[in-house]
Amino acid sequence: MARYDTDPFVAFLRGFQDDAVRNFQPRSGNPREHVSSQVWSPAVDVYEDQDSIVIKADLPGMKQEDIEIEMTGDTITLQGERKFEDEARRDKYVRVERQYGAFQRSFTIGVPIEADKVKASYRNGILELIIPKAEATKPKKVQVSVD
Repeated sequence: MARYDTDPFVAFLRGFQDDAVRNFQPRSGNPREHVSSQVWSPAVDVYEDQDSIVIKADLPGMKQEDIEIEMTGDTITLQGERKFEDEARRDKYVRVERQYGAFQRSFTIGVPIEADKVKASYRNGILELIIPKAEATKPKKVQVSVD
């Protein structure tokens, strides 16, 4: 099975940054929670079958043009930014739990792929990447002959 983990050190730093922002923001007497732009990390599922590797990322509320996919060597990077679109009424919100701001997720594909045949689709807030494996990595049956 191929390896798809993001860099654990980067994930640790992102979590530390999120906690620091939450814990050290100045508190006013106002019980309202304000919208903040911070790094967030969308949930991702990755699976592999005989012919391809599939990545599905939850990106609800995003526009297709705000999502970027980059391939470098054996690494695929998803990045973009989910913007808070109700700026006119920002101060009217009592609670904001959805995360906004920039994100970036990188995955190392541990097998040769056909980069020119990668397909990406975005439906119902889910980005799906289908990454075909190179022919050399697909299992081949060998016929046994009887002598």
